[in-house]
Amino acid sequence: MAVRGDHHGRMKRTDKKGAPKGSGGNKRGLRAKGPTPKAENRPYHAAYRARIQKERREETQAAQRKARAKRSLIQVRRGHQLIAGRNPVLEALESDIPVTRVFVAGNLAANKKLSLLLSKASAQGAPIVEVPRSDLDLATEGAVHQGVALEVPEFEYTDLAELFENAEKNNNKPLIVMLDGVTDPHNLGAIVRSSAAFGASGVVIPGRRSASMNVTAWKASAGAAARLPIARVSNLVNAIKQCKEQGCFVLGLDGGGTSSVRESGLADGPLALVTGAEGEGISRLVKENCDLLTRIEISSDVESLNAAVATGIALFEVAAVRREKAAEN
Repeated sequence: MAVRGDHHGRMKRTDKKGAPKGSGGNKRGLRAKGPTPKAENRPYHAAYRARIQKERREETQAAQRKARAKRSLIQVRRGHQLIAGRNPVLEALESDIPVTRVFVAGNLAANKKLSLLLSKASAQGAPIVEVPRSDLDLATEGAVHQGVALEVPEFEYTDLAELFENAEKNNNKPLIVMLDGVTDPHNLGAIVRSSAAFGASGVVIPGRRSASMNVTAWKASAGAAARLPIARVSNLVNAIKQCKEQGCFVLGLDGGGTSSVRESGLADGPLALVTGAEGEGISRLVKENCDLLTRIEISSDVESLNAAVATGIALFEVAAVRREKAAEN
């Protein structure tokens, strides 16, 4: 607090504080705080936001270029596909499927059988290409490749007539597995595997609304796709009619079926077994063309089984009935 006199000589109180000696008045408040940051470095400036966005774009583009470079290390040729995993590779090589290239990640010399078969592929003119495991991961789209993959011509589907020829050649009654709307390649591969295991004559898939025999289906089939004929048809209903013309009864797997496969009394004869996708089931038109709808008895706590499991159980029942009938004779 300062005290000063007025023009009459009287003392007057004031709260104004005088500047300290040597302070230079308000010069301290005007002291420079350093250079002003550039606009692109000020967080609340539009130029700063633009710089951050540009850096992010450049990082994304760099990552995409890197990914493209990785993918380019294994470029599957047009009209070809990959078969991945040791068992599928073994089955394919033993079946004399033409191989254009063999991709290997890591040392597979410890597996003597595979080493011999790879040597066979090499002797046939198929080069063995060593690649990083990460590149094989990309090329097989996440399938379990176990460090080896073959590049082969795209899967060669057969026609329905060959499935009946296959049954006749093996002295078996026809057992045709027909898939309606099964779009998961894992399910397709597993069904092919079960079909081969339980003596089916072959598998039929429609040209539309169906999984194809890609690298995932090959892997799930554990190589059975190299042994079992798979027919692709343009119209599943017409294929069902052809099966009937060949003397087959057509059983459709459906939750609302009136009997089990065994109870149907048809398992020992020429048979076509139709499976639909989980949830959707067999389509209306296909269902109408089945001779009988059969069910699989399951717990009431479970709504449904996936296509591969349901087909496997039904095929097991057919195989069991046929073994029993054969033993009786």
